[in-house]
Amino acid sequence: MKFNLDNLVTEYNNLDKELENPEVYSDPKRLKELMQKKKSLEQAVALYKEYKQLHENYNEAKNILATEKDADMLEMAKEEMISSEERIEKLEEELKIALLPKDPNDEKNLILEVRAGAGGDEAGLFARELTNAYILFAKEEGYGLEIIDQSENDGGGMKECIMKITGHGAYSRFKYEAGVHRVQRIPETENKWRVHTSAVTVAVLPEVDAVDVVIRDEDLEIMACRASGAGGQKVNKTSSAIRMVHIPTGLVVECQDERSQLQNKMKALDVLRSRIYAMEQEKQDQKLGADRLAQVGSGDRSEKIRTYNFPQDRVTDHRIGQNFSNIPVIMSGRLGPIIDALAIADQSAKLEAASKTNWE
Repeated sequence: MKFNLDNLVTEYNNLDKELENPEVYSDPKRLKELMQKKKSLEQAVALYKEYKQLHENYNEAKNILATEKDADMLEMAKEEMISSEERIEKLEEELKIALLPKDPNDEKNLILEVRAGAGGDEAGLFARELTNAYILFAKEEGYGLEIIDQSENDGGGMKECIMKITGHGAYSRFKYEAGVHRVQRIPETENKWRVHTSAVTVAVLPEVDAVDVVIRDEDLEIMACRASGAGGQKVNKTSSAIRMVHIPTGLVVECQDERSQLQNKMKALDVLRSRIYAMEQEKQDQKLGADRLAQVGSGDRSEKIRTYNFPQDRVTDHRIGQNFSNIPVIMSGRLGPIIDALAIADQSAKLEAASKTNWE
């Protein structure tokens, strides 16, 4: 056999036994770790069990061909060998993919942050358009979406928008969007038809549970204030907005979307946990020299990942060097083809790296 994963099956069975221990359920963090580990092994273990069974079928059929005289039995053995061989070949490819290192955050919900960067009013306008594209894409993919905080600028654009996107595998679909998105187009106010370049930054943070990131009350400085807005009736006259400072890291989170201080506080805590978790992950990755997303880039917000060239009706993703046309359709939320291409490139890079190692 090309694969020998008996140790993986043993590990899976041991996890099963440990989860049968009632004491585990008194430790939420340990319970979560065990369940996540078991789930991460399920596919590979199931494929390997089928793989081993097919090899047994193949060897049995081979023995029959060597010893049997009955014509019908010989014919059945030949068919079994052919079908087993074909399925084994496919299973080997499926096992390679199943054994690739998995992003532990892929199945999580996420916090998506869109902010206007360089480019003045034009950056704010594109930040609003990109935010709307993400909202439409999330709805098209069947995810839940909740705005946590947003602020506008005087030019009719958006300074920033923070949203929570929920659903199985949400993070895996949006994680490649992290980075700098550059837009090139002629603003409506431009009377000399010059192309302007502006930028928007996107952060994609996996949502984490309280057991993953512990935030102590004494490490928080929380202030209630009146929500800011566009003026007039849109301004919340009550002091329901929350400004939260995490003293050890200096991280600041503001939330003013809800009318209730408590609701805004809970949302701000969600964002803060995700930012602290992402900060710690980044530190670990730097220590390990890890290339988390292989050839498609690290997802760092300082890294220019994509250019939207409106005059030429072209979107270029620089990580994979691929162009996509029809910007109006893309900005209407049809981001699937771009994200699919990035996921395929990521998987291909990991497979290529894995093929250089010994699978046995």
